[in-house]
Order: sequence, then structure tokens, then C-alpha cells
Amino acid sequence: MSENKPPVSLALDKLKIPHRIFTHPGPVNSLEQAARERGQRPEQVVRSILFRTGEDEYLMALVTGPHQISWKALRTYLNQSRLTMANEAEVLAVTGYPTGAVSPFGTKRTMRILVDPGVFVEDEISIGSGVRGTTVILKSADLRRAMGKSEIVPLLENPA
Repeated sequence: MSENKPPVSLALDKLKIPHRIFTHPGPVNSLEQAARERGQRPEQVVRSILFRTGEDEYLMALVTGPHQISWKALRTYLNQSRLTMANEAEVLAVTGYPTGAVSPFGTKRTMRILVDPGVFVEDEISIGSGVRGTTVILKSADLRRAMGKSEIVPLLENPA
């Protein structure tokens, strides 16, 4: 990490997106623990999930906290019947980040990004930093600005 900043923080610096870095005091074993240590609710934690959509083709989907992505909604939106979640080796190879630290910023490869509208409901959110045990906290409005050409699409099984 140059300047002792995680890669996602460096990518956000280049985009001039205000944020702060939070490092957990120890291992993180659950979404609830991560949120609590950050002074947040689980709904403020944004998960970046990588899907394989074809031979060496990937996309990232962003959802909040405990919510599950609706496979049906995702397949319908993409107009394709087959897709799978990327495995740990694929996640690292495609994003450059280990599972649990994935973010749409500073990835090894450029890819299509789908964002559930729920990601922008909370004023403050946290996203992966590229380093396990460390997160980036920012305003959801700044995340939206930084996301650029991402597609905002309902992805949840049971939207609140």
C-alpha cells in the first residue's frame, strides 16, 4: 500500500472523492460485527459481489448489508439464463482484491457494474478497501458520483 493507504482509498483520491479509512481492531467474522465496529447498521455496509457471466466475462453487483441478490432479477436484467458467482481465485484474479475486501474502485479489470438503488438510501456507507480488515467510509452521494457509468437496477430478493 503506497502512502499506507489501501488501494481503494488511492483510487478515490484520484477521483477527488472524500472518504475516510477505518481499520477493524481484529478479525471480522460477520456483517453485524463489521457494522457495529464501524458505528453503522448492517444496511450501511455495501457488499461488492463478482459474477461470472461468460467465458472470462465478469460483472460486479453492489447491494447493502444483509440483503440477498435475486438471481431471477439479475438473469432477467442481463437477459441471460446462466451466470455464477465468482469463486475466491476468480475474485482475486479479476479485481486484485481478496474476498471480503472487494470494491468497484481500483480493480485490475474494468467491468460492468450494477448497483441496487438501496445502496444510496443511507447517507453514510462503507465499502471494501482492497485490504481485509479495513474499510472505506463515505457519503452515498459521493459514491454515486464516483460510480460514473454504473447501472442502477433493482437487484434484491425482498426489497424493503
